[in-house]
Amino acid sequence: MLLSKAWKAFESDKRIEGFSPQTLKAYQLQASLLIKYFKDIEITNLETNIQQ
Repeated sequence: MLLSKAWKAFESDKRIEGFSPQTLKAYQLQASLLIKYFKDIEITNLETNIQQ
């Protein structure tokens, strides 16, 4: 699943749960920054391990 599609699914779920528009806007900003940094890649291609 692409990051943009994952964001849309997450946003829809949180909207149903009753999250405020301001909270959703803040989440959208963070999601946009993540997508801008990594591009709109498959979510399975993301790793959280940082090897030095």
